[in-house]
Amino acid sequence: MTDDALQLRPVAEDDLPVLERFLSEPQATGPFQWLGWSDPGRWRRRWAHDGLLSDEGGQLMVVTSADRLGFVAWRRVTASRSSYCWNIGAQLLPEARGRGVGTQAQRLLTRYLFAYTPVVRLEADTETGNIAEQRALEKTGFIREGVLRSFVFRDGQWRDVVRYSLLRDEVARDKRPAW
Repeated sequence: MTDDALQLRPVAEDDLPVLERFLSEPQATGPFQWLGWSDPGRWRRRWAHDGLLSDEGGQLMVVTSADRLGFVAWRRVTASRSSYCWNIGAQLLPEARGRGVGTQAQRLLTRYLFAYTPVVRLEADTETGNIAEQRALEKTGFIREGVLRSFVFRDGQWRDVVRYSLLRDEVARDKRPAW
């Protein structure tokens, strides 16, 4: 990883092999994200359809000028007939973890979503054992709301997750570009 400024950008076709690693290499996802083998063509089909950016959610690459480090994602969660929020997440390659990249990437994504979508609430979930992700979310400004019991099935058992949220009004007004 270089010391260049971290950025988010749309996924390009030559980024797809990086995303495909998360579906084909258990060690690439880390201990909390490997949910079993998945459709290896899924990223390519979605990219061809909408560039991995739609009204229902999206993915952006986490990069420096020289390195692809992973991606951030968001998906629509319907709260009622007239409202929704985004559930966000980040997935980094092993060489990018433990350096504050996840915190910075989620901070950029948060600013981006509040700048370009009308939502008032962002959510994020992580397994109770994923202390590093909990710290990253808290450093980003997310507030722990509680534990959702038996929410994710991974590695033969149901696991509890911690739900976090961040409201538009809780974000400091930062005039720097979010990308």
